[in-house]
Amino acid sequence: MVVYVGLLRAVNVSGSGVVKMEALRAALTGMGLAGVHSLLQSGNIVFRAEERDAGRLERLLESRLAETLSLRTEVFLRSAGEWDRIMNRNPFAREADEAPAQLVVTALKDPPRPDAWRSLDAAIRGRERVRGDGRQAYIVYPDGIGRSRLTLSVIERQLGTRATSRNWNTVVRLGGAASSLA
Repeated sequence: MVVYVGLLRAVNVSGSGVVKMEALRAALTGMGLAGVHSLLQSGNIVFRAEERDAGRLERLLESRLAETLSLRTEVFLRSAGEWDRIMNRNPFAREADEAPAQLVVTALKDPPRPDAWRSLDAAIRGRERVRGDGRQAYIVYPDGIGRSRLTLSVIERQLGTRATSRNWNTVVRLGGAASSLA
């Protein structure tokens, strides 16, 4: 079985995509996923699955959540091995240690074209720093994410793909949860 980290986009954020984690876990368990755990209340899940095609499983999860919970959202899956690489390849180690709430990993549905990363860099109006790596971006928000004009909609528009972000503290906790299922 493959251990996956799953991120649901825009769940329990500002009153949108409201879903109880108990109902989410039950829906996923009902699909035959094993060891389903949720972390926090914002759509972070870890589980084991027989399915090895993450893209196919993302589509199945999105369909199942719409059917069973009336939750229309995107699901971003990474295997436990991919999650380890995400953590190990973090280009902002100092920020991870000193200000982990100001560092986010943004999971992307598709890897952006190289020129899209340049477009994103050009769109930055503040002190934010971005490093792209395949299907994720590492972003430092030195003045806080809430005040930044580098919003998720700007990121998606510039990179040409859907996205969802988690701060470094959550990334580390999800890594620990995935390791415990392996």
